[in-house]
Amino acid sequence: MDVTGIASVATTLADVGTSQAVSIAVLKKAQDISKDSATALIEAIPSAPTVSNLPPNLGRNINTTA
Repeated sequence: MDVTGIASVATTLADVGTSQAVSIAVLKKAQDISKDSATALIEAIPSAPTVSNLPPNLGRNINTTA
């Protein structure tokens, strides 16, 4: 293998390493954006309203024999 071939392989390996680093950085940024979007959606869910005119025992038990 001549010197030109070795230099070409070294350059190619460096380019691949840089490309992978950029791809990983973009992936991490996309995950951060997805996390922020999911958090915003979860926080946007309104809390369940409490109904004060129902008896306190209503909705606490499930009939499993029916």
